[in-house]
This record gives sequence, structure tokens and C-alpha cells, in this order.
Amino acid sequence: MNAMNAMNTSLPKDFEMLEPLVADWALQTQDARQARRKASSRGELQYFYDNMLPRMPAILKYLDRYPLGELPLDVSRLLALSLSMAEVAPHIELYGGSPGVPYAFEESRFVAEHGQSVL
Repeated sequence: MNAMNAMNTSLPKDFEMLEPLVADWALQTQDARQARRKASSRGELQYFYDNMLPRMPAILKYLDRYPLGELPLDVSRLLALSLSMAEVAPHIELYGGSPGVPYAFEESRFVAEHGQSVL
């Protein structure tokens, strides 16, 4: 990994093992996180979930140290990963790994009012 790529994917020291997930999952808007989830396979969702779930208590405790709006870049990436986990978890836990929502209206019919808001 070159220095520029490391700078764009770095996470706080205790969470470096999650850096391979950053490029695909540390997304800064709700719309981007939803689009990534919908474009993912069951296997990709499960892989992300399996890597994030055991670390979520430590991630949330770490994030709680910082006020929103004052996050260093590496911590902002960690927050974005945790928000992607919130997007993915129901699809693993409730929908059998399906990227879509079964027995529901097509998701494109719903528009998030703040879907393009950046962290």
C-alpha cells in the first residue's frame, strides 16, 4: 500500500484490521451506503458484517470520545464504517442476507431527505 492510499484508508490504531473495508464501506452519505448495500452480494454483506460485529462495542466506545463535527479523518472513516454496519445488519439478521428488503415497496420509491448530507 502506498503512502497516499494508506492516508485515505487509515483508521485509528486499535481498528487497523478493518482498513481493508474502508474503500468499499466507509461511505460519507446515506445514499452511498444504501447504494453499496443494494449492489452487494449476500457474501459481501456477510463478510462485512462478520468483520464488524465483534468490534462494534469497541468502535462505539471509541467514537463516543469525540463530538460530532470535530472528528479527525481517521475517526470519521470509523464512524462511516459503523453507519454502513447499521445499514447492513438488518439484511443479515432479518432478511437472510438479501441486499434488498423482501416483501416491500421498491426502495427507489423512498428518497432520504438528507441522503446526500456528508458526515
